[in-house]
Amino acid sequence: MLRSFENLRIAILGILLITIFSNCKKDEPIVLEPEERVFPKVDERLWHLFEAFEIEAAKRGFEVDLVKEGIVGEIKAIPETHVAGQCSYSQNTPGKVTIDKDFFINSNGNFQEFIIFHELGHCHLHRGHREDANAQGVCVSLMRSGVEDCRDNYNTLTRKQYIDELFHPERF
Repeated sequence: MLRSFENLRIAILGILLITIFSNCKKDEPIVLEPEERVFPKVDERLWHLFEAFEIEAAKRGFEVDLVKEGIVGEIKAIPETHVAGQCSYSQNTPGKVTIDKDFFINSNGNFQEFIIFHELGHCHLHRGHREDANAQGVCVSLMRSGVEDCRDNYNTLTRKQYIDELFHPERF
């Protein structure tokens, strides 16, 4: 009987210590996931790419608000062959990015970002095409037209240099 009383006392003491130490733990801040920015005139599947453009601009000192500017984004079939995206203007729409539906469905995130950033380079930054290539024949800008001989090399390792070039103040 004395043995089971001793075991009960140890169990109660253990529970008490766990309760005390767990309550004394320093409060850690609650980290909430940022809400995805809403772009009312943009196909919802493109929101994260439009938001990424704004974030990358901000990292380089540019304030970009594609919602305020009224930029439109849609995914639909583009009848021209070998065209993944387009930027168009009209009196009612300051900039409209159209991404080819087949391209969007069949491409990965890096290439989708490449095309969105290219088209927003036209629609928001008002940049033209840049056909320069380095000594290895690799395109130096994601603003290339695709009709020249340079090769794209947009990937996780080269992403920063391409985006730095996109937002370089001397380029627009």
